[in-house]
Amino acid sequence: MKKFRKVLDGLTTSSPVNPGGSPACGSAAGTPSATPTPRELEIHETLMSEHFQICKTVRHGFPYQPTALAFDPVQKILAIGTRSGGVRLLGRPGVDCHCQHESGAAVLQLQFLINEGALVTACADDTLHLWNLRQRRPAILHSLKFNRERITFCHLPFQSKWLYVGTERGNTHIVNIESFVLSGYVIMWNKAIELSTKTHPGPVVHLSDSPKDEGKLLIGFESGTIVMWDLRVKRADFRIYYDEAIHSVSWHHEGRQFMCSHSDGSLSMWNMRNTAKPFQVTFPHGKTQRDGRKESCKPILKVEYKTSRNSSEAFVVFSGGLSYDKAGRRPTLTIMHGKAITVLEMDYPIVDFMVLCDTPYLNEVQEPYAVVVLLEKDFVVVDLTQSNFPIFENPYPMDVHESPVTCTAYFADCPPDIIPVLYSIGAKHKKTGYSHKEWPVSGGTWTVGSQTYPEIIVTGHADGSIKFWDATAITLQMLYKLKTSKVFENPKSGDVGRSGELVEEDPYAVQMISWCPQSRIFCVVGTSAHVILYRFSKHDANTTITSLEVRLQCEMEDVISPSDTENTPCYSDPSGLSPQPQPPSPRSNTPDSARDSISCLKVKDRMIRMPPGYQAELVVQLLWIDGEPPQQITSLDLNSAYGLLAVGNCNGLAVVDYLQKTILLCMNTLELYGSADPFQRLTRSPRKNRQSTSESRENSFSRSRSSSVSSIDRETKEAVTTLQFMESYGRKSDSLPTPCLWVGTSLGLVLIIPMSIPMDEQERQEDPVTVAPAGTVLMLKGSILRVSFLDCGGALIHSPYEVWRDQQAPADPDRPRKRKLVNFSPSSSQEASGDCHLAVVCSERQAKVFLMPTQACLYVHNITESSFVLRADVVSVCNSVGLACFCANGHIMTLSLPSLRPLLDVNYLPQTDMRIARTFCFTNGGQALYLCSPTEIQRITYSQEMCDNLQEMLGELFTPIETPEAQNRGFLKGFFGGNSQTFDREELFGEASAGKGSRSLAQHIPGQGGMEGMKAAAGGVVGELARARIALDERGQRLGELEERTALMMTSAETFSKHAHEMMLKCKDKKWYQF
Repeated sequence: MKKFRKVLDGLTTSSPVNPGGSPACGSAAGTPSATPTPRELEIHETLMSEHFQICKTVRHGFPYQPTALAFDPVQKILAIGTRSGGVRLLGRPGVDCHCQHESGAAVLQLQFLINEGALVTACADDTLHLWNLRQRRPAILHSLKFNRERITFCHLPFQSKWLYVGTERGNTHIVNIESFVLSGYVIMWNKAIELSTKTHPGPVVHLSDSPKDEGKLLIGFESGTIVMWDLRVKRADFRIYYDEAIHSVSWHHEGRQFMCSHSDGSLSMWNMRNTAKPFQVTFPHGKTQRDGRKESCKPILKVEYKTSRNSSEAFVVFSGGLSYDKAGRRPTLTIMHGKAITVLEMDYPIVDFMVLCDTPYLNEVQEPYAVVVLLEKDFVVVDLTQSNFPIFENPYPMDVHESPVTCTAYFADCPPDIIPVLYSIGAKHKKTGYSHKEWPVSGGTWTVGSQTYPEIIVTGHADGSIKFWDATAITLQMLYKLKTSKVFENPKSGDVGRSGELVEEDPYAVQMISWCPQSRIFCVVGTSAHVILYRFSKHDANTTITSLEVRLQCEMEDVISPSDTENTPCYSDPSGLSPQPQPPSPRSNTPDSARDSISCLKVKDRMIRMPPGYQAELVVQLLWIDGEPPQQITSLDLNSAYGLLAVGNCNGLAVVDYLQKTILLCMNTLELYGSADPFQRLTRSPRKNRQSTSESRENSFSRSRSSSVSSIDRETKEAVTTLQFMESYGRKSDSLPTPCLWVGTSLGLVLIIPMSIPMDEQERQEDPVTVAPAGTVLMLKGSILRVSFLDCGGALIHSPYEVWRDQQAPADPDRPRKRKLVNFSPSSSQEASGDCHLAVVCSERQAKVFLMPTQACLYVHNITESSFVLRADVVSVCNSVGLACFCANGHIMTLSLPSLRPLLDVNYLPQTDMRIARTFCFTNGGQALYLCSPTEIQRITYSQEMCDNLQEMLGELFTPIETPEAQNRGFLKGFFGGNSQTFDREELFGEASAGKGSRSLAQHIPGQGGMEGMKAAAGGVVGELARARIALDERGQRLGELEERTALMMTSAETFSKHAHEMMLKCKDKKWYQF
């Protein structure tokens, strides 16, 4: 009954009253005969709160501020750690997972448990974490917090459960990976060095076991001290005191020599037979000066020394080491193979790199095939198998931030043909010269889920470029790139000044985009107060771009006089007739001024050849007026069926007919109201209250924006904040819907402007379109953000559009190209409900539902009082429609339509910054996205159904793979070279022999990964089969090991029996005194 009362209130009262006591909106209702009865307006709402849940789905882009790198050579999974505590796990395309440490501490180091489906992370808060990767959503199994010592380096030998942990004090601790507790076995720094040494060796910067003998641990200290520690006898085999600081150490696979990189740009080679001095010291990039000394070089931060079967020469790969005198050189990665030295210049500083090898065993020939290079803002993989060292084509979307992202748009359930078309055009412009081999990071498994539909993400960038991304099935792949700067002439040195005051840098930066996927018309708004309209064509064209210049000037400052009260009603033209537009106020003309009637950028005025794809057709630019730069554009809408484009800013509104290339309407905001202006305003100079763009952006987000009618803190200018073309009713007396433009302002007012558009195609090209503001005004609290429309059955009414046609295609006389329009008129789908529809209007503070054409307010909901809404969209979810809102305080809300019942309110982002506010957007299907860092896009879902199906949509990080067998070392190598398999770490480090570690030194923290892993694996038959397969593999592996041990015991028993029998034969005839 509540629903019926609302409807009756709207039909019988002249101004529905809101809870605050002031009139909500609208004026007197229309005649009862033309208005639907409550029974006819009854809408069955299906959305419930159970249909909504917030959940992160996937993160795209380059990990922001990376710090560490690791690779599993068997599973072929890559891990990247970041400064904010994030871990990115990458496999084959589609296998992409983001994990986050709750502490937010920077990740210092990553260590895979090779082929075990687990990862150890060491963080800056001196905590070790063990992650379980055998589930689609990795979780922490154990944590170990060090209290008195700071972690500096970790090393986990292959197929070992004991992790070596070096600390800042120079000590080395040992952690059991299974239980995640400290062993009592500790290598103290004062035991590792000689007692006669007077200085501390510094933090541990390197730990590695000898490939020749796993019982020997090589410890590198920052000061240049190197110690080979014998774990069995607990003493040092040898000590090296070098006078240069050490950054990294790398072994030869035979374990007879190792290489160190130093802070002076040198590489030193050491032989295990003689550790008194290095047998070779080289400065790869240091030239010998005239006095015989080497020129000073930058530190070599890391070196890797790898051998190859096909070549007697080893690969030496290192970063840094360039001479200081070469200023301005880019960061380099050097590859030395024999006498050949190749220097690869990188675009950004190198954070870390790893040489990928065929074998996980350190005591085998390594056979390197690629180098993974992690840069500060990029990720590169170099092919080592080809002499010119080409790079691999990166299948991940790591270049989202190629130019800073300034705006985003998300389109779900696009026309199915748009993605292949964009991909085919974009593929022609791809770079070449990549390696022909397959991408080496190929681990995990991923399949396209059953519930997939075409999705496209569009990103606008600071350099004016636009990128279209295929976002189907939680992946991201770039389809097509468009450069808007090509429309303009390159600014000359003398022309820089005219755009300099408006935009200090990035004059082409994309501020807003509008795209109609059905008609393939695309509109871009730039920060230099310009709009570019593009049409899509599969053919190249030679055309001239039309340029239209618009003077939007506000002569009156929109200040509300003190006489204004809260009880000011929302006015509507009582006669139903459109008032005549007021004549423009006289403007001060200064023809001699060099900054009057000029645009910020100059459009190319010559014939231009445009390649297939999006081709610019029209540019609309706002002009300088009386030395004042144009205000930035705040709203935009495009309608392909009408052939119209609407642009608004804080001065006024302009409507452009892009078919006839004419300006239909150019009025300031005051002139739009006519006699229906609900406020009294004071005249003031437009120059006195102007502020910079950066200030207005900051204020528009950070300050508290009270937007009630009586607020004295409200912005003084009334900006056009939203525009929407739609078949609607411009006046209460209208019996049929006509094309209208709905205009929302920053003062919470909505104006409806009806238009008369010729329907015949020939007439549309020749006859003018008439636009006449009707004086109809609706009112809300706060700046208007979104206007959308429902039919009287509660279904969303889409804007009419024109079906795409290629205007550059060769003409066919038999099939002339005609405009084909698709119209969603509200009267076409509901004869029973009469000619009416519902208008959903959402502002920063509240949402209202109006019945058109009576303009009665049916429902109102105050969304927030303490904050304000940043983004609002009417979206399709769960076969129904709802209103989704994102607030400045980080709350995400959903409301039912049309009753505006709250369904979801979650404090999702406690800290919302300008980047998130600028890029957050909702789309259909219960999805949304935002830029979570300058380089990453985070996609989320607010749909319970998608949260439930997320497990099958994500990729599997771990796949059961048999560990490759170690190479047969041969009898002589095994006999004389020492057998590493005889080393029993459990006997040395276990509690029985080494005792328990100090509880005060490290605290064990159990994780939730085990339970989450069980829940994740129990999500379906696939998970059960995978678990059973893993269990069988592990059981088979254990049985195989047991069989091998049994065979060894039998052989040993036979040998003992044989030796005993021989001894008995020798001794049976001897007397007792002969022994």
